[in-house]
Amino acid sequence: MNTPLPSIGIIGAGHIGAAFARALARCSIPAVLSNSRGPESLQALVQSIGLSIRAGTREEAAAQAIVLVAVNWSKLPGALAGLPDFEGRIVIDANNPIEAPLFKPIDLHGRTSSQSFADLVPGARVVKAFNHLRPQLLFADPAERGGRRVLFFAGDDAHAKAQVSALIDQLGFAGIDLGTLAVGGRMTQFPGGPLPSLELVQFG
Repeated sequence: MNTPLPSIGIIGAGHIGAAFARALARCSIPAVLSNSRGPESLQALVQSIGLSIRAGTREEAAAQAIVLVAVNWSKLPGALAGLPDFEGRIVIDANNPIEAPLFKPIDLHGRTSSQSFADLVPGARVVKAFNHLRPQLLFADPAERGGRRVLFFAGDDAHAKAQVSALIDQLGFAGIDLGTLAVGGRMTQFPGGPLPSLELVQFG
């Protein structure tokens, strides 16, 4: 019997945020999806995703026990500005330090993107996850290749990583802990890391 998961919020309804919401809906896991334009702009999207997903404000999404953030890198400061301290809650960093359409890497001055991201979410326990697979693979059946599709994660807080690992498992993926944000976060960071865009499957 699965242990009930904490409540989930999503800030950002682009490709990754929507794909994550679809993965949750496939398993009937409830979540609050938000964007910068307000809940009304998301009604058609949430209706297409499934009954377990509802549109909410950015503040509602940020108040959940686990919050996934997936926003264009240049818009992150604005998307997170003014939110209260996260007070030890888990924030999943699903962002990559790059901007379309030129896909020019952002200069992070030697830091990982998650280390920079952590500065924008005071009080949060940051876990890097859900950023390295193409969005369509996030909401596809993770067992469609005959094993379980792999999702990597990294973070500096063991309990936070355990919670994210449990969520990954409930979604049907095989979670692999890559260690700290400084080490594991760099491995899944796009561009630069060796693991983004690889579709790996665990058998057995």
